[in-house]
Amino acid sequence: MKASYALRRLLSNNYSLQCQTKRTFYRSFLRQTVPLTSVRYPNLKRGGYSALTDKDLSVFEKLIPGRVLTGSSELDGYNTDWLKTCRGSSQVVLRPKTTEEVSAILKYCNERKLAVVPQGGNTGLVGGSVPVFDEIVVSTQLMNQIISLDEISGTLVCEAGCILGNLSDHVAESNLIMPLDLGAKGSCHIGGNLATNAGGLRLLRYGSLHGSVLGLEAVLASGEVVDCLSTLRKDNTGYDVKQLFIGSEGTLGLITKASILCPQKPNAVNVAFLGCDSFERVLDIFKESKMKLGEILSAFEFLDADAIAVARDNLKLSIPIDDSFPFYVLIESSGSDGTHDEEKMNGFLEDMMNRGYVIDGTVASEPAKIQYIWSVRERIAEGLMHDGYCYKYDVSIPLSHYYGLVEAVRERTQGNTTRVIGYGHVGDSNLHLNATSPEYSQTTMDLLEPFLYDWVAKHRGSISAEHGLGFKKRDFIYHSKSESAVRTMNQMKQVLDPNGILNPYKLLPTVVR
Repeated sequence: MKASYALRRLLSNNYSLQCQTKRTFYRSFLRQTVPLTSVRYPNLKRGGYSALTDKDLSVFEKLIPGRVLTGSSELDGYNTDWLKTCRGSSQVVLRPKTTEEVSAILKYCNERKLAVVPQGGNTGLVGGSVPVFDEIVVSTQLMNQIISLDEISGTLVCEAGCILGNLSDHVAESNLIMPLDLGAKGSCHIGGNLATNAGGLRLLRYGSLHGSVLGLEAVLASGEVVDCLSTLRKDNTGYDVKQLFIGSEGTLGLITKASILCPQKPNAVNVAFLGCDSFERVLDIFKESKMKLGEILSAFEFLDADAIAVARDNLKLSIPIDDSFPFYVLIESSGSDGTHDEEKMNGFLEDMMNRGYVIDGTVASEPAKIQYIWSVRERIAEGLMHDGYCYKYDVSIPLSHYYGLVEAVRERTQGNTTRVIGYGHVGDSNLHLNATSPEYSQTTMDLLEPFLYDWVAKHRGSISAEHGLGFKKRDFIYHSKSESAVRTMNQMKQVLDPNGILNPYKLLPTVVR
């Protein structure tokens, strides 16, 4: 039975909530419906870490008084991932407010060999931000201060627990924007974004976080604070140490602060939502958009018909144009001259329609309409949860083979899935492939993996475009990285975290060849 349906049914039957709040009931419901990761993966063995004791809890209470969570109802959300597919059994959540407190916590845990999971907004999709067994959760929720914003250089300095959406709102007051934009911006933390090297919707325009981040502060497992919090665009002094932590998924250190270069907010934004009759046309439109829109092109997204059906049927969203096309394209332009940009966009679309590349479309320049069109794209992940269980994949594939993976998976899993959909960032070759079923099925999983990763490797793609490897993908790392590269990663881990306490069972494979 689908978890969402079962919950609605229980609530609609006036299930007794007299002695508990609805929130407590929901957490109890989660414990019943989301199996422990250690149960779902019975061959996985707990590492040789110490077990938490009452003495440890007393030490933590002295280090961060009043910010040690131990109640089972309080811990459920921290133990369970956003997709409700991974659940750990941590007995404590620590919520430091300062870098010094993080340092003291990690120093103690390292000496005691207590495993730790750094956690931000817990919006990850590969099980990277929750415990696998009973690791201690160190949450950055209270490290949410904006330290400074230089309006001239566009440099923002903030703590790791700042919510991305709040940062976007803050810099907007100075006519700047964050270089990163995600559907989860209302709850994800910038520290988690950096730890996973999140890509987002406008990487096409602003590049990856490796280029936008000017500096970082991070705490090593030993408690040592690595201060690389530069605000300079050019600093060519020695190794670029901050890059080690971007994309390391909390396995090398816990990011506490960051300085980020924020671009100027565009004066004019236009969004086009188009329908076309084949994926080949999607690629034709992308090629032409790079030539005709050039410097004002800021995003190029695609959705297939099944993705549109999720928005329409599961979320009850009205599709901006006819909903019967096999493929849809969302193009965003942003620039400094509204009249010029609008003329450029309209001229481009007229050409595309005259040539038969686009069958139907609409253009929006008003903020409310732009936001609505983007919501159709951004809320797909939410809509998929209505189907029950979602098998979620984030890969990069050369555009010549891009949609072929969706077709191959759809054919292979026919009869075992509710739907298989494809959508994502054509502008940077990032495909989000999702399959759903009423509940988790090992048969379906066996059809998907390793077939999907083998297909990606055969076509020289990457098994992780922007979500990281986390727990779910770590043993498939060799599909995208060489043995020598993985050995180098493991050596770095051993140097910076010799006791392996930071986010164990994540990113690195079970066996390093």
